[in-house]
Amino acid sequence: MTILRKFLATTALVCAGSAALAEDVTITVWAGGSNESDSYRLDAIELAAEMLMRERAIEGEDLTITVEKKRDFGGWDDFKQAVTLAAEAGTAPNIVVTSHLDIAPWSQAGLIVPVEDYLDLDAWPLNDIYDNLMEIAAFDGVQWGLPQDAESRPFFFWKDTMKGIGYTDEQIAALPAMVEEGEYTLQNVLADAKKAVDMGLVEEGYGFYPRVSNGPDYAQFYQSFGGVLQDPDTGKLVLDKAAMEEMYQFFVDAVAAGVTRKNHIGTDWAQWYSEVANGKAALWHGGTWHYARYTGPEGNEDFFGTIEFSLIPAGNEKGRANTITQPLVYLITDQADDDHEDIAAQLVKIASEPRMNSLHAIQSAHLGITHQQSNIELYSNNRWASEATDRLLGHANAQPNHVQYGAFSEAMWKGLEAAWTGVKTPAEAVAELEAELTTTLGDELIVR
Repeated sequence: MTILRKFLATTALVCAGSAALAEDVTITVWAGGSNESDSYRLDAIELAAEMLMRERAIEGEDLTITVEKKRDFGGWDDFKQAVTLAAEAGTAPNIVVTSHLDIAPWSQAGLIVPVEDYLDLDAWPLNDIYDNLMEIAAFDGVQWGLPQDAESRPFFFWKDTMKGIGYTDEQIAALPAMVEEGEYTLQNVLADAKKAVDMGLVEEGYGFYPRVSNGPDYAQFYQSFGGVLQDPDTGKLVLDKAAMEEMYQFFVDAVAAGVTRKNHIGTDWAQWYSEVANGKAALWHGGTWHYARYTGPEGNEDFFGTIEFSLIPAGNEKGRANTITQPLVYLITDQADDDHEDIAAQLVKIASEPRMNSLHAIQSAHLGITHQQSNIELYSNNRWASEATDRLLGHANAQPNHVQYGAFSEAMWKGLEAAWTGVKTPAEAVAELEAELTTTLGDELIVR
């Protein structure tokens, strides 16, 4: 029984025969990295409040919940600063929608409370959430949050270009399975990208067109060459020098082959979206949520007729095809009133029900968080959601919930950028990376 329910039950006994207890509660929810298409990150809490009030009314309880919503922040840094400053001032929002990477530092700082203190994780609907997503919302053996959505980061092929270099429709359709089995690797990517450039099907530098800034995507390529981000036994971060050097070398080779531009990093995102959505690039990688951008603002009216997608290919026999998911999570902040924490937890539980979560998934082109969403018509009738879930989500892993992972990620990117642009060789970049991480992470780093 949760804290609030205990309180209400006790009050009912003390005040037997009196009017039902009346309680007015304001729940504030803030969402980072969200726009109009992501409105259900907030609206779902409002819908959940309506449901909870109706349930309590049937039980004879007079509960009124007012939900206050905010998603207008300048960017992720501004959002996180606003949350931490509000917490320091004692005015933190009750619910935050943020990256799972915030769980480690915010839990250690005492900013958030574990949802497992208020919710039965073995009961519906929480027992239907994908196990790997629940693990991503946990840290140090504690369930701190619940996944708000899921996504994945696939590899994309422009079909007409693939046909132009000799693939048949049947061979293109077989690419996802070949990638999954390790039969189509990043070496094939370089070879096909070079053919596309050499044949004049795409411009030089547009054979393989990667993400233009740092992000979880690049950890996928480290894994493609056998890299491991975290040691499962100790929880320490891992630098596999050979895998990192081979990953750096892949991007150096792409530049040397003329399939990726040396000055590609920093390309305007609007330009990048327009180019990949309309066939200027042969092969690229991105996110599942890009589907909404490609088919909406960028005007691709035949996504499935023009684009094939797969896992990120393996780089060599030591690596594997993979994809990283970076779900946003619902977190409950530490409040002076435990009853408000309980109500906030009940709201995120209701918002996690399959039908509720499907509203967000389909509107924003994200993936569902529960098994039963495949039985929700809104979700199952959406081809992108269904195919992306089947093809990608079961293979998805995540960046570690580790207090110092941000430093690891930034250093890895700095090394890649130095190698990519020719400032250092891959070996030199890895040596500098090792020195920096050894100093920064100390005993929290395993070097292999």
